[in-house]
Amino acid sequence: MGAEEEYLLVDPVTRHVRPAAREVVAQAASVLGPRVGTEITRYQVEVRTDPHTSLTEFAAQLRSTRAAAARAAARQGLRIVSSGTPVLGQVTPAPLTAGPRYARSAAMFGALDDEQSACACHIHVGVPNLATALEISNHLRPWIPVLIALTANSPYWAGRDTGYASWRTTIWGRWPVAGPPPYFESPDHFEGLVSGLLTTGAVMDRGGLYWDIRPSHHVPTLEFRAADASTTAGETVLLAGLARAMVATALRAVDAGERAPRPGAEMLRAACWRAARDGLGGDGIDLPTGRLTPFTDQVDRLLVRLTPALRDHGDIELVRTLWTRLRADGSGADR
Repeated sequence: MGAEEEYLLVDPVTRHVRPAAREVVAQAASVLGPRVGTEITRYQVEVRTDPHTSLTEFAAQLRSTRAAAARAAARQGLRIVSSGTPVLGQVTPAPLTAGPRYARSAAMFGALDDEQSACACHIHVGVPNLATALEISNHLRPWIPVLIALTANSPYWAGRDTGYASWRTTIWGRWPVAGPPPYFESPDHFEGLVSGLLTTGAVMDRGGLYWDIRPSHHVPTLEFRAADASTTAGETVLLAGLARAMVATALRAVDAGERAPRPGAEMLRAACWRAARDGLGGDGIDLPTGRLTPFTDQVDRLLVRLTPALRDHGDIELVRTLWTRLRADGSGADR
């Protein structure tokens, strides 16, 4: 497993976002090398971990990476903030990073790019091939609302309380290919759909498939994209441990010939909206029953389901500790 985290650059006095990504990335690259880079807006920097099999080693590198990025920003007179959305400052239109891909995106999608200063935490989990990745994705679709609630960390947008725990989720939902992925019947179904989306201009390339879970287009992984940028490293570690256990648990179900649950697209979308609005402290749509139940209870049920895989990876105690802490303190949005 590995992670990509996106951070915002802010002035340490005003807390307003500042467009200084190129300078901060150049400074951080002396320590992080290719594991740091720019993003679509000049307000953001992105850092990446190496692939890890040990959650403890992953956590150590994540913390050292965050520290290196923070030092690089400080040398430019700035700070980094791990938030799903900018809290203060002139947010729209966001200043785009120079480059042909971003210029092409602005030409194709117009004002959608004005809100691209939203930041996410992406977790990659290794999978053997595309067919397996799609089957796992099918099994994990019903859990996407729980992941959104668990990681909600974007209640503010440019000085305004949006009334949502995860406004970033709502922003991304406006894109033509975003939100929960479809139920894929086969690799041919996937490739046919992607080909159609490319042909019709709904996406520029495979990098524009903004589904909450997707097969990565450049590494052999299943990529979890539903999470806001996490305030603390511990929250990202918790998400990574859960994501790997979810993949392992789904893989066992696939190998056992179990059919993936198939909630209706409309109810799944509604459940994701509810998670984005109310977050971890609220009630979510329990997809098997259609009733509202506390998201904390849904996370507890997920942990029970994942316990065998968490034990196999040696992650059970760390994940339980991190979840206990998060449940007591509340999500980033709550805090």
